[in-house]
Amino acid sequence: MIRGIIDASFLDWDGKIVMVLYTPRCNFRCPFCHNWELLENPDRYPEKSWRSISASLRKHRDFLDGVCITGGEPLLERDIEDWLKKIKKLGMLTKLDTNGSMPEVLRSLIAKKLVDYIAMDVKAPLDKRYGRAIGVEADLKKIKQSIEAIKGSCIDYEFRTTVVPGIHTKKDVVDIAKGLENPKRYVLQQFAPFHARDEALRETKPYENEIIMDMADGCSKHVGKMVVRGLR
Repeated sequence: MIRGIIDASFLDWDGKIVMVLYTPRCNFRCPFCHNWELLENPDRYPEKSWRSISASLRKHRDFLDGVCITGGEPLLERDIEDWLKKIKKLGMLTKLDTNGSMPEVLRSLIAKKLVDYIAMDVKAPLDKRYGRAIGVEADLKKIKQSIEAIKGSCIDYEFRTTVVPGIHTKKDVVDIAKGLENPKRYVLQQFAPFHARDEALRETKPYENEIIMDMADGCSKHVGKMVVRGLR
């Protein structure tokens, strides 16, 4: 189901203008999540029908490049494949945001050529620190399988990490980049404390731009393309 919509975003897919659809369920409880109200109280947000979404897509077909489905974790939705098929039938490109916890579903969507771009959040180094970053016990085997599925596909992609003081150090971020084993694109995102799920983090000052750029410099030798977003 879809519980939130941005009609046109210039930020969710580099170089593209997309409609953003928000799904309300997630199997992670990241303390720095800014969509936590949608995930924990989805009934506060009216469900969006395919009729209204498709009407808007048709109306703005000449303006929009495609659709980004995010969440939450979109791969938890039973209708995700059907939604992607419908969007593709309209001639739209599709971007999927995922936390990488459901590699079986991800591989199926890739095999059926229903996704044009994948952005996977890698929350922490691929070791015991992962659970602290996602707020639940981590199944690293599935996370690694999703990384392998994305890298082994012909689909354009990025891996990304939101860098949070107290959760991530420079060493952590560089360890993530190393663990991804030369990905095509790795993105560091600045942490936005406002409305974080963990109230204590709302008082946490984000890293200064210079520190984020230093982290990026440390990662750059381990990745194809290094990108930084959200600097203040």
